[in-house]
Amino acid sequence: MTLIKFEPLREFETIHDRIQRYFDDFTSHGLNFSDSFSPRIDISEEKNQIKVTAEIPGVKKENIKMTLQDNILTIEGEKKKESEQKEENWYRSERIFGSFKRSFTLPAEVDSENVDAKFENGILSVVMKKLETKVQSEKVIELK
Repeated sequence: MTLIKFEPLREFETIHDRIQRYFDDFTSHGLNFSDSFSPRIDISEEKNQIKVTAEIPGVKKENIKMTLQDNILTIEGEKKKESEQKEENWYRSERIFGSFKRSFTLPAEVDSENVDAKFENGILSVVMKKLETKVQSEKVIELK
């Protein structure tokens, strides 16, 4: 007799994966419900700095705006569609155009005056120097 491990939630995982693939495929079938896209972002922390890397292909440097306020980094921009249209027979169009805005609370306090940002070949790289953590002093309050 063969024993089979019973995993009741495994079926839900496969159903979830199928539904996720279905919604992921909307843009590839031309069913884009918004005029926006969301660039992929990586955030990493090292001893003295926080690094943010964003893939923003097809966006010009002058169409990107970055702000840092209250330890929240906001990256926004717009990928503009070329307005020149010729009589072409389109077989497939998957490129997405529009605006985006992403905001992230950083994992540590950073020096807003010491930020190095570069944009090259569709990759935005941001390096922010971390501020030294303040030592929390505890004061005992005497009750009267």
